[in-house]
Amino acid sequence: MSLSVRRRPLVAAVLASATCLGLLTACSGSSGTGSSDGKAAAAGDGSFPVSLTTAWGRTEVKEKPVRVATVSDGDTSIALALGLVPVITPDVEDGDPVAEYKQRAIEKLGEKKLKTYDDTDGTDYEAIAAEEPDVILGVNTWDMDTDYAKLSPIAPVVTFADKNQANTLTWQERLKTAAKALGLSEKAEEVIAANEKTVKEAAAAHPEFKGKTYTYSVVHPEQITYMSFADQDPGVFEQLGLVKHPRSKNYTADKDSVSLENLDELEADVLLMTYPFGDEGLLSASELESNKLFRSLDVVKNKHFAVVPSENTLASAIAYPDALSAPWVVENLTPILAKAVAGE
Repeated sequence: MSLSVRRRPLVAAVLASATCLGLLTACSGSSGTGSSDGKAAAAGDGSFPVSLTTAWGRTEVKEKPVRVATVSDGDTSIALALGLVPVITPDVEDGDPVAEYKQRAIEKLGEKKLKTYDDTDGTDYEAIAAEEPDVILGVNTWDMDTDYAKLSPIAPVVTFADKNQANTLTWQERLKTAAKALGLSEKAEEVIAANEKTVKEAAAAHPEFKGKTYTYSVVHPEQITYMSFADQDPGVFEQLGLVKHPRSKNYTADKDSVSLENLDELEADVLLMTYPFGDEGLLSASELESNKLFRSLDVVKNKHFAVVPSENTLASAIAYPDALSAPWVVENLTPILAKAVAGE
């Protein structure tokens, strides 16, 4: 399983895309710390009961859910993108500021902050049960093997149909799965269409991206990780016209380490690196960029190499794309790619 990019934002994210926020439907009710009623978007387009296949058995949602709990930041993004304030979510920020695109989505739905549980030791089953959710979203987590048996007695668990999909589902597929269980499939299609429009406009403005191969790599504490492996959700990269390097087929979620002796594996038309762990990483930016083999790469010599900032959550948003962050990623990633492609 792929080691994660750190998802604890260090500073608030820069201005989020208005396109994404325009997708969210504000709901009536009092504001405060989370939603006591699990406010939901009015557009209910599904019939119930809904039965879903999961890797751990069948899940049946008997009635249209109102109170929705989430077990990951990605699941929280799904709920918010569909216009729904979760009754409880994991505290992924851990004291750091909430990414601005996420905070604006929360406020658009009439809240100031979400009700959270401490996830330091994993999912807090008792805290989730106390909120009496109608469903629990877990389509964007790696912990369902442990969680499912403890969550399913609380409420129907909406998750993936195959364990391998924890790493390989696209954000669109995760959104559709959740939306089906929530009776919001039409809303999900609206979200996807709006996000695609944003990306298409950016791609049209940068025809130089088309056909360029890319590698996205993260310096973790234990290794340099080849994040753009073949089955990884490409997020906006391919929609912008780039393609994964053919070498990506040699890497998987379980085989994604690049040794210092094999840094030439990073070669591509465009190379993006990120250092989300700072001093805790395997090596610093200056150490890697002074490495003789790294400097010998054509992509580095020709200045088609760029560092993706992690302080504003862009690095984690690229590594783990979701419905809420996609337009903001386009806004912030496009200028970085443009400079890298141009060799500036």
